[in-house]
Amino acid sequence: MKNVKAIAIGGFDGMHIGHQKLFEAVGETGAVLVIETGYANLTPGRAREHYTDLPVFYYELETIRHLDAEGFIAKLSEEFPKLEKIVVGYDFHFGKDRRYAIDDLRAYFSGEVEVIDEVAIDNDSVHSHKIRAKLQIGDVKGANRFLGYNYTVHGEKVPGQGLGEKELFATINIDVKGFLLPKEGVYVTFARLDDEEHYHPAVTFIGHRVTTDGSFAVETHILDMNVGDIKRVRISFVDFIRPNKKFENLESLKAAIADDIAIAKRDTQRLSL
Repeated sequence: MKNVKAIAIGGFDGMHIGHQKLFEAVGETGAVLVIETGYANLTPGRAREHYTDLPVFYYELETIRHLDAEGFIAKLSEEFPKLEKIVVGYDFHFGKDRRYAIDDLRAYFSGEVEVIDEVAIDNDSVHSHKIRAKLQIGDVKGANRFLGYNYTVHGEKVPGQGLGEKELFATINIDVKGFLLPKEGVYVTFARLDDEEHYHPAVTFIGHRVTTDGSFAVETHILDMNVGDIKRVRISFVDFIRPNKKFENLESLKAAIADDIAIAKRDTQRLSL
């Protein structure tokens, strides 16, 4: 904190293209200050750090919400003693009941306050709540366009039903905690295993296994390899293939999965991560 000269302040759930404009404005000596509300589910917790090279610091909302504008600036000045510049979005508010705004920052901060204007694509403003809404209807392409990257979740490998490898196609079951999951269905994805640097083309199912045991699962079939002993998986969503549905038997389910795999192979051949 001692050498930081500029900070971008916000909730930064999603680290989307609008947020990136704030990060660009702080420069190489800058940092990101996350006001952690506990509601982030696009990039929860330290997942944000995957999408910026800047150092990231965190204030828990409950520890600062009692501060007025003068107290908030005093805290920043104490913890960032070389601070010369604050960067915020056009709709930034802070303090109890969000009662303080940009004018209050300028009134109490002796340095520069830079405000980044609204970022829009085709006249549609970029906001985290819109990204969530797109994911909830399976529009991962639309969500990715606002994010500036493929929406990604990660988690630990967990035991599955055991049906995949025996009766269908081998899958990795993942325990995804804290992330918003897209609409139930099947997706073209890329998967990164453990500490590998590259991603593998994959097809991923999210939802209740209505044809078999009815339980909820996030499971991924890797297209180009037999998966060995792994612990963690990152899943990046590329496109929606089909909604979740119940099949009459395992043979019909297997045929549908084979079609899903063919679509994923075709689509991922055009892409790379």
